Amino acid sequence: MPRQEDGLAAGYDFAMPPMIRFGAGRIAEIGDLVGLWGREAWIVGGGRSLVASGAGDRIEAACAAMGIPHRRVATSSGEPTVDHVAGALASLPRGDRSGVVVVAVGGGSTIDLAKAVAALAPLLPADDLDSLVVDHLEGVGSGRSIRHWPLPLIAIPTTAGTGAEATRNAVISCPRRGFKKSMRSPLMVPRAAVVDPELTASCDRGTILASGLDCITQLVESYVCRYAKPLPRGLVLEALPGALEALPRLLAPRAAAADGDDRAAARAAMSHAALVSGIALANSGLGLAHGVAAALGIACNAPHGLACATMLPATLRVNRAACGHELATLERAANPAAPLSDDDAADAFVDRIDRLCADAPRRLGQIGVRADQIDWLAEHSGGNSMRGNPVQLDTAAVRRLLADML
Repeated sequence: MPRQEDGLAAGYDFAMPPMIRFGAGRIAEIGDLVGLWGREAWIVGGGRSLVASGAGDRIEAACAAMGIPHRRVATSSGEPTVDHVAGALASLPRGDRSGVVVVAVGGGSTIDLAKAVAALAPLLPADDLDSLVVDHLEGVGSGRSIRHWPLPLIAIPTTAGTGAEATRNAVISCPRRGFKKSMRSPLMVPRAAVVDPELTASCDRGTILASGLDCITQLVESYVCRYAKPLPRGLVLEALPGALEALPRLLAPRAAAADGDDRAAARAAMSHAALVSGIALANSGLGLAHGVAAALGIACNAPHGLACATMLPATLRVNRAACGHELATLERAANPAAPLSDDDAADAFVDRIDRLCADAPRRLGQIGVRADQIDWLAEHSGGNSMRGNPVQLDTAAVRRLLADML
């Protein structure tokens, strides 16, 4: 595994949204932000989150107060597919798009849909929208890249998990072709991220669990990744302890109204950690858990966060010998009284994560995996995420791991 010092000698890149506005109530500033980059807002929202979080009405009111025309141009419904993106592009208003700012409000799937729309809208009109989408995805189609400025994008997450508001890619699947790939470019990083923890208050327990464990998986995997960079590592060490403490508080049954301040603080900690996880994964990379999770999403429609949570404890055990010092450092960040021995501290961190994931599925069969799918999953658990894993696994090793988890 490369040492961090080696990475410094080789240099590194670092990308993140040029503007981040974090805090309760910051969604009210959306009209001001749209005005920085344009004259009109196109809103891409989640089918439930726009209403449940109250974000839709608040965005429209903020735009109206600034005299900014606005319209809802696309609604997401689950993880975006090639068909969803093509359909959204087909329904966009025609005419001059100068001055248009795309406002994405929802979970990671919604933000990814908006990123793809913002990136491809400047290429319209196009004769074949399906091909336009596929040809800009990694590893499929003609391999076209995003070399033009997308429409300016402002990302407003309503869940605390994916960190999509800070990443440079959009994950797009195609069930009829059997793939899940990324559209990726440094130009796709949102111009602004508005992270308002109040918007996550309407999330149900299942969403809090899945998104929170996705966030923690991203923080851990980006820290131990073979390509981990120093700035993201420093951010992870600051954000991860708060997430490890906050997620169990948010999953606990609600008590009296007196716990409102505590839950607000926990929501803020998780929203901050999710933002950091997006910055970290975009600049360092991920690992085995995310490499397999993508394939699980295709094979059995497993929710991404729960797939990551199912894989994370096993991933840490696979990588334990290769990154014991890094795992020990994470344990000491979470617990200043952690053991002095790296071996003992690393084991304590693996145990900590195992307990945290106790409410998630522990076996692949619990998320719908069949024995006859193991070979396919092993062959399709690859890509950029797997290349970053501390221990490099061939297809046979992945097959054995997945079979043991069935």
